[in-house]
Amino acid sequence: MIKGIDKAKILIESLPYIKKFYKKTVVIKYGGHAMVDEELKSSFALDIILMKYIGINPIIVHGGGPQINKFLDKMNIKSNYIQGMRVTDGETMDVVEMVLVGKVNKEIVSLINLHGGKAVGLSGRDGDLVKAKQMKVLKNQVKDAPPELIDLGRVGEVTEINPDVLITLDKENFIPVIAPVGVGRDGQAFNINADFVAGAIAAKLRAEKLILLTDVKGILDQEEKLITSMTRENADRLIESRIIAGGMIPKIKCCLDAVQQGVKKAHIIDGRVEHATLLEMFTKEGVGTEIVQ
Repeated sequence: MIKGIDKAKILIESLPYIKKFYKKTVVIKYGGHAMVDEELKSSFALDIILMKYIGINPIIVHGGGPQINKFLDKMNIKSNYIQGMRVTDGETMDVVEMVLVGKVNKEIVSLINLHGGKAVGLSGRDGDLVKAKQMKVLKNQVKDAPPELIDLGRVGEVTEINPDVLITLDKENFIPVIAPVGVGRDGQAFNINADFVAGAIAAKLRAEKLILLTDVKGILDQEEKLITSMTRENADRLIESRIIAGGMIPKIKCCLDAVQQGVKKAHIIDGRVEHATLLEMFTKEGVGTEIVQ
């Protein structure tokens, strides 16, 4: 009986959050260890299904870098990286799209459906959901030399989000699962960072939350302690002092841009924690760092 009462108290404590997020859109970037560990995969699927059943509209955008690397290795296609981005020629893009859309996306959809949800897989090319152009990257400049562009091939950046297909799926109570492949003006596919696709979709839909699942606790200060909440001013200061560095910088910028464009809050959370999404949504403490205006 005591255990039953404790469970009832937990449900009551989550009631204010359920009311707050009812009928609201939450965009979740799914990646990292949460996509590999079997228990975490199941807990993520159950989190998403629960959110849908209590009236929240979850939209998932997934990554798939490790899976792409495995396929490229099997096909003896060497991966080259410039400034942390994979150089993507036509052959590599075919593999990227095959793995992200044909394998990873369908596995996530199947997992959600297996646990009782109603998910549909998409890529950014479906319904012109994610329009893109080639990303322009400047070479590290030498003093007094003119800027030089680096050709990354089919690495893209988002130019426009067409949300019609997402609105239709929401009306029919489907959960969209989106592979981060965009479409250019000529119909060509572009490989896009999943964080930025998630941020762009969240901004377009004026989502209540943007949540990025990562393999870290969140943003840490100089003493390696978790920063639970931060603003643009805080972020700029930490980037300038190099406390935030490397791959965390684009994640922070993605969150800041989304918040600036109308998303209520963005979160970088620890996807290694079981039911991390629910803990962030329905508890006061959360499991990561929130980014606010």
